[in-house]
Amino acid sequence: MNTTPSFLPPRPARQRGVALLVVLILLLVMTLLGLASLRGSLMEERMSAGLYDRGLGFQASEAALREAEALLAAGGLVFPANGCLAGLCARRVDLTGADTARWLDPATPWRNSTVNLGVDSDGDGTAIATTPQFIVEAMGEAPNWPGCDREMPIHPSCMSPRFRITARSNAANRAQVVLQSNVSTL
Repeated sequence: MNTTPSFLPPRPARQRGVALLVVLILLLVMTLLGLASLRGSLMEERMSAGLYDRGLGFQASEAALREAEALLAAGGLVFPANGCLAGLCARRVDLTGADTARWLDPATPWRNSTVNLGVDSDGDGTAIATTPQFIVEAMGEAPNWPGCDREMPIHPSCMSPRFRITARSNAANRAQVVLQSNVSTL
C-alpha cells in the first residue's frame, strides 16, 4: 500500500548534469555566431566609410579640375618660361620620359582650389576633406583634327594649345583621389 499522498510529485530519478553541459555548449555556439556577425558588421562599416571618404575626395578633385578648366577657358593665365610656378607649369622640353611626372614630383608647387569641402559634419573637430589642389601643364600645340597639320597650307584653326590638368584631394589618413583632364583651347 502506498502511503504518500497522490498530489505530491514522484521522487525524481538521479540527475547526471547532461542538461547543463548541453546548455553550455549551445551558449558557446551562440556566442561564436554573435562574434562572427559583429565582425562582419564592423568590416562592412569600415568599407562603407572608405567608400564615403573616397566619394568626398572624388568630388573635391572634380571640383578643382572644373575650376582649372574654367580658368583656362577664361584666359589670362600666365605660364612661366620654364618649370612650375603656383600650379602653372611650362611645357617640358625633354620628352624622353626620363623626368618624373609632375604630379608625382613632390617639388611641384600645386595651386589650392577656391573650392573648400572641409566641413565638419560630425562635430568632432576634424574636416572631412581638405582643400583640393591642381596643376596646369602646357603641352604645346596639337592638331584639332587628324591630319590637319599635313595639309598645305595649314588651316588657321588647325593647331591649338593643349593643356593637361591634374587635380588631387588628399588629407591625412583619408582617401587620396587624383584626376586628370586634357584640354584644348581654341
